[in-house]
Amino acid sequence: METRTQSVKKRTLKGTVVSTAMQKTVVVRVDRVTVHRLYHKRITQSRNYKAHDEDGMYAVGDHVEIAECRPLSKEKKWRVIGKI
Repeated sequence: METRTQSVKKRTLKGTVVSTAMQKTVVVRVDRVTVHRLYHKRITQSRNYKAHDEDGMYAVGDHVEIAECRPLSKEKKWRVIGKI
């Protein structure tokens, strides 16, 4: 039987920290720009992700990069890699 030793590429996103109220967790807002199909107008869509911040070193307004990881809690499936 053959074993897989290939590493899986994790998704990374860039966003802004919008909340640090929880322990070891930050909420990161990730914006993406799409174009409306009919009107061809640019629309900014945003989504919030809860990301793990072990040391609590990020503050509201920091631009950070987050990476996908194993589930750490019910809603937390991302880790903060670092500031941009």
